[in-house]
Formats: sequence, C-alpha cells, structure tokens
Amino acid sequence: MTDRSDSKFGFHRLLFRTALIVVATVSSLTSAHASSLNSETPPARVPRASFVRGDFYVLGAATLDLRATSRFQDRNCSSETPAALYGCGTGADGENLSASGEFARAPGFEVGAGYVATTRIRVEATVQYRPTFSFNGRANFVQTSGRQDVSADISSLAALAGIYADLPGRGPFSPFLGCGVGLSRNTIGETRMAFPRTTTIVPGASRTGFAFMLIAGAAARVWGRVYVDVGWRYLDAGAVETGRGNGRIVWRDGSRQPLELGLAETSANLSSHGIRVWLRYGL
Repeated sequence: MTDRSDSKFGFHRLLFRTALIVVATVSSLTSAHASSLNSETPPARVPRASFVRGDFYVLGAATLDLRATSRFQDRNCSSETPAALYGCGTGADGENLSASGEFARAPGFEVGAGYVATTRIRVEATVQYRPTFSFNGRANFVQTSGRQDVSADISSLAALAGIYADLPGRGPFSPFLGCGVGLSRNTIGETRMAFPRTTTIVPGASRTGFAFMLIAGAAARVWGRVYVDVGWRYLDAGAVETGRGNGRIVWRDGSRQPLELGLAETSANLSSHGIRVWLRYGL
C-alpha cells in the first residue's frame, strides 16, 4: 500500500512543476528574451515593432534655431576698475546703453539616449552642439555719430535631461509634449565694435550656466524599431558673456597706436525657437 504522505508529497511536487511550466510559458509570451527550460542555448531575440515600457533607445538629431533678438549690456554699468564697456544711462534709441541685435540662424546636431518609463512617458539625456553662429547688432552710444556696428562669433554646447509625454494619436502619427533642464557652455570670440574712425575690440570668454527647453511635435514609426520625431522647440541656453580683461581701440587709418583698455564683462541672453528632427533607435 502506498504511504499517504508519499502520495501527498508527490502531488505537491507535480503541482510545483506545473506552476514552473505555466510561469515559463507566460514569460515566453511577454518577453523578447524567451528562455528554454530544456536547452542551454537561448533562442534568438525576437524584435518588437514598437517601444514598450522598460525599453532603451539611442537618438541622433539635427537642429536649426532661427534668428533671435537680444541685447548686450554691462553686468555692472558702474564698474570703474575694470571699466564698464557701455556705462550707465540712456542711449540714443531711448534704451539703456548697450548693443542690440540678432543671433543668426544656428544649425546644430545632437546625440543622446532615452528610456521608456511607461506607455506614455519617456525620458532622454542629450548633448547638443551648435558649432558656429554670429551676433550682429548696433551700439547706441550718444556721443558717437554714424554707424556703431557690433559683431561676434559664438558657439554653444548644452547637456539636457528631458521628459516627454506621448499623447494618443491617429494614424501613424503620435503627438508629444516635452520639457528639459540642464547646463550650457556658451563661448564668444572677440567682439568688434566698428565706429566711423575706430574699431573697439572686446575680449571673448566662455560661460557655463543653466539651460532649459520646451518642445512639442509628433512621432512616427519609420520601420522596425526606428522612429522619426519632428518638433518645434524653445531653448533658453543662458547667458553669452564677453571677457573681463584687456580690450583695445584701433584707429583704422593707422594715425595712432592701439589704445589698451581694461574692460569688465557684458552679457546677453541666448534664447531661440527652432526645429528639431531626430531618429530614435530601440535597443
């Protein structure tokens, strides 16, 4: 006669094995990395057609920031040692003494990585570089007649962490909203201020500061796990700041030797709207 405890133990063992088989079967249906209980060699990965929660991806982007107005002003208009470039007071245009103008269109590129946190939320970390664009404007000194052209070359590097909300869409397109914060490092070369007889040269500098962005757009799957996103973005890259140090005044006709100047910093806010197009590839 079979012992009842042995029979009970056998039943529990059978139940335990059945549970293992059920768990393994469910896992094979819900995971791209199915494993076999009877084989040491895992099967080939089955690619998914879209992103799901827990997926990672890499991205590459092209950006184009449009022209944006701004104004260079003294950080401290009353500074004497070194001297403020513009000084305190009202200029010929009724604004504070300064140089107003435009940052030119700025093409750039961007690389990064992302993570799908939920079915509607994803996060990204990106680095963007705009290698070269210019500032062109005019100063408003009262004592100077004629043109007061101001120009400089600039580059900007920004690292941002962003969060995106993917909204329900129709057809192949899915709208999204996003925002991000981070740091930017803006570099300006020598600023040249051209007056009727002289050119004032202001030293350049680099400055690191806070940056943030807002973006809205739409995404579409191109093929497999490759998506293309197109968005309209506002980017505030912080301040562009001229250097603290020796500048000079140069007489263009050579009638006098250049005059050295000890100058304090000036700054302008670098913010713009523009388009961002990027590809996302699921890992």
